[in-house]
Amino acid sequence: MTRTSPAPLDGTIMCHAMWARDGRALAEFYATALGTKVSETYPGEQGEPAACAFTIGPSMYLFYTSKAFAAPNWPEDDLPFHMDLTFSDVRAAEEQLLQIGATKPAHQPGGDHWTVLLDPSGQPFCIHQAR
Repeated sequence: MTRTSPAPLDGTIMCHAMWARDGRALAEFYATALGTKVSETYPGEQGEPAACAFTIGPSMYLFYTSKAFAAPNWPEDDLPFHMDLTFSDVRAAEEQLLQIGATKPAHQPGGDHWTVLLDPSGQPFCIHQAR
């Protein structure tokens, strides 16, 4: 019996979602880092602001508020997800990110290739020089 392969899937990522104790603050941080503004808010079950978002190109970045959120104990904990951001001037970007709420942990496994920062919620993200 001859089997045919199914047609390749053609999905695209529509939304990247992250959780934090304060979704709005995290959305504002990443929106500023990426040169945009928070453009949408979504209510929770009781009408309270539960999530904030912005869109870049075809992708939405959504940040949920979760009072139960706990940042990973990085580098000890595995990360289920993290973001890598690129900048034309990575040194200047690092300075600005630190000014708007990022912190720089002592553990830096990237050498000259990338820098790890922690966003205001305590989650690691990496910054790189744009190629």
